[in-house]
Amino acid sequence: MIKWEGVMPALTTKFTSDDQLDLAMFEKNVKAQMEAGVHGIILGGTLGEASTLEPHEKETLIKTALSIVEGKIPVIINIAEQSTKGAIAVAQHAEKVGAQGLMLLPPMRYKATDYETVAYFKAIANSTSLPIMIYNNPVDYKIEVTLDMMEELLECENIQAIKESTRDITNVIRLQNRFGDRLKVFTGVDTLGLESLVIGADGWVAGLVCAYPAETVAIYELVKAGKIEEALQIYRWFMPLLELDISPQLVQNIKLAEVATGIGTENVRAPRLPLQGEERKRVLNVIETAMATRPELPEYKNLKSVV
Repeated sequence: MIKWEGVMPALTTKFTSDDQLDLAMFEKNVKAQMEAGVHGIILGGTLGEASTLEPHEKETLIKTALSIVEGKIPVIINIAEQSTKGAIAVAQHAEKVGAQGLMLLPPMRYKATDYETVAYFKAIANSTSLPIMIYNNPVDYKIEVTLDMMEELLECENIQAIKESTRDITNVIRLQNRFGDRLKVFTGVDTLGLESLVIGADGWVAGLVCAYPAETVAIYELVKAGKIEEALQIYRWFMPLLELDISPQLVQNIKLAEVATGIGTENVRAPRLPLQGEERKRVLNVIETAMATRPELPEYKNLKSVV
């Protein structure tokens, strides 16, 4: 049972300089997320470089995460597979080892029709009892989960939430108007985080939270407590950093930010490579400017929600 609300980081995967899993840094980051007050963690997404991970590495990350969090927050596994058979195998294994939930991307490497996409999601949902979040990101994955498709998907009781990344913020309202409490809506676009929460999104699957967990959770908690102006002050400072998330090099960008805050390394797995030249200078300038003006946060952990 997952309470679908709050800030849920899409975690990066930490690597050593010789391209092995850096479990010590992974643990440091997860503990920083928990200390800041995140409401769950998501493994194996785009930020986690999942397409480059070997099966045994994914299993190690899941088991390590479960050991670190000790049941205090849910561990959610992202599924981004090429075949329905493969996706079902990942879902069933995640349930077997103790994960608490799943996030589903549409079929990878094939632009499925609406009918095929719904069938794919339903097949996975029917193979497991784990609660599920659907990831709707037609900008990057070229397949949109429409409201009519979502209506069909909600026939599966364990499909309970959506990561809304169309970049059309009014979709938050459309989803809530149509499905009410039956579907929990998370924003999945960092640069629309505050706006989505203000108009009623239940949570935020975030990227820059990997480097700045406290600032991200503070924005969420302040909005839910009706303290919009205080949240906006943090958000204005945060925006140049949040824009690093909407880039093909979001992994490299966010890992550089994790270095700045001491809870990550720059190491990525090829074919990704560390940023070079002018782009590296630009991103470092954004990070350094933010670090030099990093705001002092108000007490945000025990605010009373008014939403």
